[in-house]
Amino acid sequence: MKISIIGGGGRVGSCAAFALQCGGIVSEIQLIDANQAMAEGEALDLLHGAAFAADQRIYAGDYERAADSDLFLITAGLRRQPDESRLDLINRNVALFVQILESIKQAGMRRDAIVFVVSNPVDILTQLAGQRLGLPWEQVIGLGTMLDSTRFSSLIADALKVAPTQVKALTLGEHGDSMVPIWSSASINGLPLTEYPGCSPAFQSQIFARTRASGAEVIKRKGGAGYAVGIAIRDVIHAIALDQQRVLPVSSLVQGSYGIKDVCFSVPTVVGRRGVQEQVAMKLWPKEQAGLQQSARSLKETMIKVQL
Repeated sequence: MKISIIGGGGRVGSCAAFALQCGGIVSEIQLIDANQAMAEGEALDLLHGAAFAADQRIYAGDYERAADSDLFLITAGLRRQPDESRLDLINRNVALFVQILESIKQAGMRRDAIVFVVSNPVDILTQLAGQRLGLPWEQVIGLGTMLDSTRFSSLIADALKVAPTQVKALTLGEHGDSMVPIWSSASINGLPLTEYPGCSPAFQSQIFARTRASGAEVIKRKGGAGYAVGIAIRDVIHAIALDQQRVLPVSSLVQGSYGIKDVCFSVPTVVGRRGVQEQVAMKLWPKEQAGLQQSARSLKETMIKVQL
């Protein structure tokens, strides 16, 4: 599988490239960036480790060389400020994003290619990509709450002093302030997390508050996220490349799940080689479903304000 990373010279794009190199599944990684020298430097650094990593083609390229890509990963965008919500980014990032979409179209992208959006605000931009590119909606995916879900699970594990890989906890809805913690299905090695010693209502509130503020916390301390988002991106791309049929909290155009339509955000989604295989409406607590519906309303209100 050939992956073209647009924004590959930046922090998120380069961390994604490194995670994909370590994963050793995809066969070709092309980095595209407005700063060509930075893309070339990142590609060279990755290439230098190839002998100890995987047999892959890794290089800095351009849109013309990206035309035959199986997947376009879009990570380019302006950086969020510590006190700025992801939705505040929308009118600062949308013009740049539209230019990227036009460049992809003009390059003559394959009609079966998948577009994977990571740039923020990811749900709004995922919906915009679907509208502008004219691809089947199943082929346009946003990272959504994948990153929030791994943060959520990892913070729970750290606080309860249990193995991180045994904790499975989702956030759904918007990748942003209206995201919803799904405690109803959270588990430790299959056991209900809400019944685990120490997982009190106060603990739940505290952990979710930190999860929701995690992006701003990382930006404040080191300037922006990189490693965790790279791992989250890798998991989605591997699910596509290997046709794993994994259920993941990615963003795509919701078609009726939980009484919600015509908005891109995260619901449990089966991901495979064709992109979105199915959206699964799992049973939620009433307050969780109400939270998702409120999150959808918030995103729809913002989409109306987008300056195209």
